[in-house]
Amino acid sequence: MIFDFDGTLVSTGTDLIQAINYMLNTLSLEEKPGQEILSFVGDGVGKLIERALGPDNIKYREEATAIFTDYYAKHLLDNARLCPHVEDVLKNYENKTKIVLTNKRYNFTVTIAKELNIAGYFTEIIGAGSTPFIKPDNRVIDYILNKYKAAKEDTLIIGDGINDILVARGSGILSCAYLNGLGNRQELLNARADYYCDDLLEINSLFK
Repeated sequence: MIFDFDGTLVSTGTDLIQAINYMLNTLSLEEKPGQEILSFVGDGVGKLIERALGPDNIKYREEATAIFTDYYAKHLLDNARLCPHVEDVLKNYENKTKIVLTNKRYNFTVTIAKELNIAGYFTEIIGAGSTPFIKPDNRVIDYILNKYKAAKEDTLIIGDGINDILVARGSGILSCAYLNGLGNRQELLNARADYYCDDLLEINSLFK
């Protein structure tokens, strides 16, 4: 079982919004609404910064990345909390191999997972920087399947982002879209995942 992180396991949106708006303020740029910032999440910090800056301010990318990274590292636990029923699901599948696969930076992910006491449920945490590839590049799934000798038809990714569905389809594993995370609900519905859930607790009855 492969789990996305932001918006699937952990509610991180508030801290990401605050970090991006801090970065924009520091650069004397106009703040953006929270929902707009959340729509930028999912493709790693580089794309998050680029989208927040917009094409007219892309010249600040390097400085903006440094400002954001420094601020977020100090504030990533201000408002972070587990999504509803996360521990119920993880405990239910305690005998399954479970992996976190996120485009969030590896060190940020590990810090949050440890502080919220869920790191121990996972055999491995894979984040941006810990492998050469990020979702939706199929090679990151190939790495997991090869390492854990897992069959595609017995491997499931659960996530709230379009990249989770795309990487599943491209690599031949199963996908379950969580509709109440950070991802766009309609985009996820249009993506035709193999399974859908509005509440993570539904997963317990969907899969053995």
